[in-house]
Amino acid sequence: MRFHHLITILIFNLLAISIVAEDDIDYVRQIKPLLIEHCADCHNADLQESGYRVDVGALLVRGGDRGSTVIAGKPNDSLLITALRGTSKIPQMPLDLEPLSTQQIDLIAKWVEQGAKLPDSERVDATARRQSDHWAFQPIVRPTLPSPKNKQLAHNPIDLFILAKLRDEGLKPSPAADRNTLVRRLYLDLLGIPPTIEQINKFVDNNNPAAYEELVDEILASPRYGERWGRHWLDLARYADSNGFTVDGSREIWKYREWVIHALNQDMPFDQFTTEQMAGDLLPDHTTEQLIATGFHRNTLINQEGGTSDEQFRVEAVVDRVNTTSAVYLGLTVGCAQCHQHKFDPISQRDFYELYAIFNNCEDNNDAAGSGPIIKVPSQRQIELGKSLQTQLTTAETPLAQHDKQFAAGFSEWKETLAQVDVIHWSTLQPESWTTANGALLNIVNENQLLVDFSIPANDTYTVHYSAAPQRITAIRLEPKTHSNLPQGGPGRASNGNFVLSEFKAYLTTAEGTRKELPIARAIADHSQDGFPIYHAIDKKDGTGWAINVNSGNANVNREATFFLAEPIDISATDKLTIELEHAINDKYLIGCFALSTTSANTSLLQVPASIQQLVKKEQRTKDENQQIDKAYKQTDLTRTSLVKVVDSIKAKLNAHKKSIPSTMILRELEKSRTTHIQIRGDYLRTGAVVQPAVPAVLPSITLDDRSINRLDFAQWLTNDDNPLTARV
Repeated sequence: MRFHHLITILIFNLLAISIVAEDDIDYVRQIKPLLIEHCADCHNADLQESGYRVDVGALLVRGGDRGSTVIAGKPNDSLLITALRGTSKIPQMPLDLEPLSTQQIDLIAKWVEQGAKLPDSERVDATARRQSDHWAFQPIVRPTLPSPKNKQLAHNPIDLFILAKLRDEGLKPSPAADRNTLVRRLYLDLLGIPPTIEQINKFVDNNNPAAYEELVDEILASPRYGERWGRHWLDLARYADSNGFTVDGSREIWKYREWVIHALNQDMPFDQFTTEQMAGDLLPDHTTEQLIATGFHRNTLINQEGGTSDEQFRVEAVVDRVNTTSAVYLGLTVGCAQCHQHKFDPISQRDFYELYAIFNNCEDNNDAAGSGPIIKVPSQRQIELGKSLQTQLTTAETPLAQHDKQFAAGFSEWKETLAQVDVIHWSTLQPESWTTANGALLNIVNENQLLVDFSIPANDTYTVHYSAAPQRITAIRLEPKTHSNLPQGGPGRASNGNFVLSEFKAYLTTAEGTRKELPIARAIADHSQDGFPIYHAIDKKDGTGWAINVNSGNANVNREATFFLAEPIDISATDKLTIELEHAINDKYLIGCFALSTTSANTSLLQVPASIQQLVKKEQRTKDENQQIDKAYKQTDLTRTSLVKVVDSIKAKLNAHKKSIPSTMILRELEKSRTTHIQIRGDYLRTGAVVQPAVPAVLPSITLDDRSINRLDFAQWLTNDDNPLTARV
């Protein structure tokens, strides 16, 4: 009876356990053994494929490189379940092995549906660091100094280790070098050049016991020391004066090179040397020199090829910064972990992208210019010259402003008169033949316009022959035109649609081929860029010209310039009008599309461009149009010319001065940080888990309470005593 009663109780308990198991799945008893049996070979503490571990519950839920794998309550949305079922974008797991049974997968899915509950024993300490028994990752400990029998030969503690090693190997120290050898060694090692005969004799004949130390100090004081040893650091910094890739355009960053040389010559402490290069822009009250130092990480490649992705090459620049920093300072090839867990070193893909996140918040973006952010770095002399020119400009602008104020009194009457003037007749000329000095290709469009082909030289001169009906010519009008084939619509071939016309010349070419230049007395335009007035196109001076960029509004519109002949000319049916358009300033600043016309009207009626006359007659005008009218009115003031020439001359000098000031590429932090993801297999288009800036888990951490880690924190960590790698490298 007792036996039957005992059996009944046992069956009841087994049924109860079965019911509990069905209703409340136990992770440790039911789920973990399955995962350990089928998945832990590839996802354990030592081998973390895709940065994923299944041997600890908290890490199982957190996920790996692809992000969270378990979404509590949603098994169908959890990567763990879809991967086991083979319904996700990744191959079915376990990879290349027998999959789990449907019942086993359903059991794991049921656990997720129930909230993926974990006992406290399966949770991990978020601050725990990865451990490694490799000697390089152990804390640095000051060794005990050896005490060899011949320790009297040592001049410093390092010599004691050398003497001890020689003793262990059964070797004796080499005899002291003679003075001729010593002086050559010092010069070759420290400066890279041999000493002169005079320098050798000076040292050999110096009987002072401290002669060697004095020679060392003398050589270290030479600026050649920084040049010699700076080369090695510049190699590590991948310094170059061009951008790389196919175009390999020039870059201006030589100020960084000079900073390195100066830092070595000044014996800058290594921690300061590191911090200023890594994060000089983040230092409080940083100096210009500290900004220049950040050029260390602007020595990345820049791709200027058309049709490429700016984001792709921005990402590659950040990857380069991670790899360079790790190799130079830590002696680690972390680049192996860009696509997968490092095969030899204790570096995961998560470690790589946490380092990447530190450098992922810089402004540079491999954009069209490809080199920003940039700062100007004037010398003291250039600063003083700039101030002097600015003072001269202010002084010259004062009488011009006073003159304009007096002249403005007649503005309203002038507009009323101009509105009543009949439209001047202009005869549009047909281009008959043309040549270019440096190979630009011109094609006729819209019957009488010439369009410059996209393959253009840096500078060129167009010579165009026009046929015209017999007539008298008092003025010639050049009309730069916009066109859809030009950058920004033109009318110029510069990237912003601008141009610089260095010189405009007109000739009368007879049927016999003789050519006579037609003197030009004056020129007006509907608009001129500051520092590039229209009269610069007829001044016969190098370095000047007419340009049409604007301070506000749209620069990409049709323009016109009128050139007044000194004397009217009569052209016959056999004559041709020849013009030359010279472009000698700035690469590719060529007029892109243009037409030419002439008139026989009295020049007194031509003081205002036709386009301005049309604007005056408009009932409603924009702010930019009113400014054009105002400029045109001032051009009619012939007494103003001398004052304008003085102002424009100073502006041209100031503009040339600004261009002469060197610039350098720097790092600058974004105001709003980018979100950093692990990149699946190193593909920037396939984003995985979000990561925060951090250092590899096998190394001492950076602990901050109130913000994310930035480059300055990282720079200080690199040279911190707790970091075992930098000193060893």
